[in-house]
Amino acid sequence: MTDTPAVGAEAGSPPAAPAPRFDTLPLDPKLLKAVADSGYTAMTPIQAKAIPIVLAGRDVMGAAQTGTGKTAAFTIPLLQRMLKHENASMSPARHPVRALVLAPTRELADQVAVNVKNYAQHTKLRSAVVFGGVDMKPQTLQLKGGVEVLIATPGRLLDHIEAKNAILNQVEYVVLDEADRMLDIGFLPDLQRILSFLPRARQTLLFSATFSPEIKKLAASYLQDPVLVEVARPNATASTVEQRFYSADADDKRAIIRQILRDRELAQAIVFVNSKLGAARLARAFERDGLKTQALHGDKSQDERLKALAAFKAGEVDLLVATDVAARGLDIADLPAVFNFDVPFNAEDYVHRIGRTGRAGASGLAVTLVARDDTRLTGEIEKLIKKKIELEPFDLDESPRRRRDEPSDRVERGERHGARRSRDDEFVRLAKGNTPVRPGRMVSEASRGDPLFDKPYEAPQRDEPPAWEAARATAAPAASAGKSPNIRPKRKVASLLGGNG
Repeated sequence: MTDTPAVGAEAGSPPAAPAPRFDTLPLDPKLLKAVADSGYTAMTPIQAKAIPIVLAGRDVMGAAQTGTGKTAAFTIPLLQRMLKHENASMSPARHPVRALVLAPTRELADQVAVNVKNYAQHTKLRSAVVFGGVDMKPQTLQLKGGVEVLIATPGRLLDHIEAKNAILNQVEYVVLDEADRMLDIGFLPDLQRILSFLPRARQTLLFSATFSPEIKKLAASYLQDPVLVEVARPNATASTVEQRFYSADADDKRAIIRQILRDRELAQAIVFVNSKLGAARLARAFERDGLKTQALHGDKSQDERLKALAAFKAGEVDLLVATDVAARGLDIADLPAVFNFDVPFNAEDYVHRIGRTGRAGASGLAVTLVARDDTRLTGEIEKLIKKKIELEPFDLDESPRRRRDEPSDRVERGERHGARRSRDDEFVRLAKGNTPVRPGRMVSEASRGDPLFDKPYEAPQRDEPPAWEAARATAAPAASAGKSPNIRPKRKVASLLGGNG
C-alpha cells in the first residue's frame, strides 16, 4: 500500500500520491458502511500505516500530531478484530470488557467514545465511557449492563475497579491515547495499577505526540515487540494550518480578533487564554460585542463543559474561549480558526492548541497575538517548531472612537476599581488635613488624562446637605470622643465614587 507523505512535509517534496481508500482494506461491510456514513473515503497517513499493522495483531507505538485521524487508526481495526467474536446475547456475563482505551482528559475520552459509537453503529458491539466530575451511578448501571469497549480516564476507572463495577480480566486490546499527556498530568502510578489488572496476553497500542525517555520506558515495560508508526516530525505543526503572528497591544487584541473574523468571514473559532479568570472575563467581553460565546475552563463542571462543547458543535455558539484544559482532545470537524489571545507559557501547548484546526487534511488558520513582553515565549515556540516566526503589525480599521468606548483590558483586569480606590485615598488624605475639598473638584483633578473618565464628576444637586458635609459633621463628635475622625468620611466617599470601601 502506498502511503502519502507525512503531514507537515517540507516544501519542495515530491507530489503526494493518491491517498489509499478505506474500501481497499479487509474490513467488515458493517464497518465500511459506518465509515462511509461518517463521510470518509480516503485514509490519512497515520490510518494508512497503522490500520494494517493493528489488523495483523501487532503492538504499535504511534507518533502523530493531534488532528491526523489517529482515533480512527486504532478504533476501526480493533472493532474489526472484535467482530470475529461478536455475540448477540445481552447477558452481562457474555459481554465482558474486551477493549480498553485510556485517555488523559474527560474531553478526549468523550471524543473517543463518540468515534467508537459512530464506527460501531451497525454492529452489536457496545461501548461506554467513564470519567470523573459526574455521578458514578449512571456509569455503574451501564457497566453492569455489559460493554465490550470501555473508554476511561485513569482515575475514574480505578474508582470503578475498586467498586467492582469494571472487571478487566478478559481485556484483549489496550490503547494508551496521548500517553505523553497522561504522564505530564501524573497518571503513571494509575496506569501501572490499571495495567496490572489486565491479562499479559493482549495487544497494546500506544499513541503519543512525542517519544520522550519516559514514554520509551513505558513502552518497553508494557508493549511486546512494537512496530513504530511515525507520520510527522515530533512537535511538527500541520502544513494545512496557516500560522500568523501579530504584534498587538493588550487593549487591541479583542478588536483584532473581531476584525479577522469579519474580514475572513469565519463562522466559528476557539480563542485560547492562559488563565481561568481570563477566560471568563474575555467570554463576557465578547458577549458584550454581540458574539455568542461560551467559556471552557477547569472551574466549569463537567456537565457545563459538555453542554458548551455540544452548543459549539451545533453552531449555536460563535466563540469558545478556552484554557489549555481544552487544548487536547477536542475533535471539532471543520473548525476554521484558532486564536491565541495569550501566547502559551509552554511551547508544546502551542502545537496542541493550533492542532484544533486544519484537522485531517482540511485547511485552517491559527493567529497568535504577541504582546511586547512575549518575546521569550515566542522564541521557545520558534525553537520547538523549527520555523522562523515572522511578527507582523496589524492595521486595525475600527474607528478610534469605537475603540475608546470599549472597556479596555485594564478595566477587565480590575484597574477601574484600583483607580477609584486611589481617588478615595486622596480625598481621605485631604480630609485629614481639614482641607474642605468637594468631591466634584477632587475627582476632576485626579482624573485628568484618565481614559476612564470623559468629564469631571459633578456632585448631584439635592436639597439636603451633600454627603461629604454630613460625613465631616459626624466625624467631629467622634474625634472629640477619642475615636478616629477619618473612618466615616472614607466610607462615605467610597459610596459616592462607586468603590467598595
